[in-house]
Amino acid sequence: VINAEKSEFNEDQAACCEISIRRREPGLEEDEEWLILCSTQFLTGYYWALFDGHGGPEAAIIASNYLHYCIKQKLEEVAGSITEARPPMHLSGRCVCDSDPQFVEEKHIHAEDLVVGALENAFQECDEVIGQEMEATKQTGGCTALAALYFQGKLYVANAGDSRAILVLKDNVVPMSCEFTPETERQRIQHLAFLFPKLLDGEFTRFEFPRRLKGDDVGQKVLYRDYFMEGWGYKTVEKADLKYPLVHGHGKQARLLGTLAVSRGLGDHQLKKKKKNIEVKPFLSCIPKKKKGTWELQGVNVFDFALHDIKEDDVLIMGTDGLWDVLSNKEVAHVVRSFLAENRTDPHRFSELAKCLVCRARGKQSEKKKMLDDSHEASYDDKKKKIIPLHNRDED
Repeated sequence: VINAEKSEFNEDQAACCEISIRRREPGLEEDEEWLILCSTQFLTGYYWALFDGHGGPEAAIIASNYLHYCIKQKLEEVAGSITEARPPMHLSGRCVCDSDPQFVEEKHIHAEDLVVGALENAFQECDEVIGQEMEATKQTGGCTALAALYFQGKLYVANAGDSRAILVLKDNVVPMSCEFTPETERQRIQHLAFLFPKLLDGEFTRFEFPRRLKGDDVGQKVLYRDYFMEGWGYKTVEKADLKYPLVHGHGKQARLLGTLAVSRGLGDHQLKKKKKNIEVKPFLSCIPKKKKGTWELQGVNVFDFALHDIKEDDVLIMGTDGLWDVLSNKEVAHVVRSFLAENRTDPHRFSELAKCLVCRARGKQSEKKKMLDDSHEASYDDKKKKIIPLHNRDED
């Protein structure tokens, strides 16, 4: 972890642990000592997460201490059905309607869908806890959250924010998440403003224009986009269009309500537009998603190891935006493969690889700024990486 000194404390946090999920009858509390001795009553998963804080480290600290507990709790609630190829309609196994199994089959509901649902519920609950804690302690701030769970032979990756995870395999790079920013979620945010215009308090326009409009633009037809548009059209400018855009800026400079650079994450319950009484939280989502198509979203990414031949140097790379701002998936994969091939006998090569990636993104000091080897400017953001080897993953 490298603190870019944007704040006194490092706003990036991380967590990793083994998660033991108790298998028990709904509503029954089992004896703890008996459960420990009876290992067959446990399902085991492995968890890694990164949290990139903003507005202070507090939200990221709470998330790093609590999200894994939420995941464990939500998985235990459905533990009785997770081991079933086709989960029963009723958790108790009771069949109220003879055609219940048919309805479940028609919806294509499988055990992995319960794990995905547990992760989504866990993010929601963790966000609520952060909101309560921050309000009680009069603190503000939020964080992005990127979590990976290895469970029953599958890797689940859940992302809410602008961090990223990729699988670097021998002959392939598999993206396991995508970034959520005001730009990438423009249509969702604009649609929300269309449905609930009072959220803008008369201070913002939901329309997107190539630049901020000026008085001389009134009456002219200019390029614009609304929530239902992937392409562009022309709109006759009205006085109301001169208001500040709901989503404004490009790339790393894009901001939601002129305030926040991400559109998903945990926390930010108290965040308001500076000098205005406009809340930012209604436009944010804490639910982890992945993109499917342009605007359509679906849940957590799942990678089934049974369908792939995993090699010794195959790894999962998790990184906050300080890495991906300056290095592409392809560039990171090249560094990973080269480094691991050259350090095959080093028992600490995966942790050393993480340091190598951090240093690559940090660059070298030139006369006035830090530069990458290709003469592009380095990242000044905080950086946190996790390198998780995938080979021999089920060995103790």
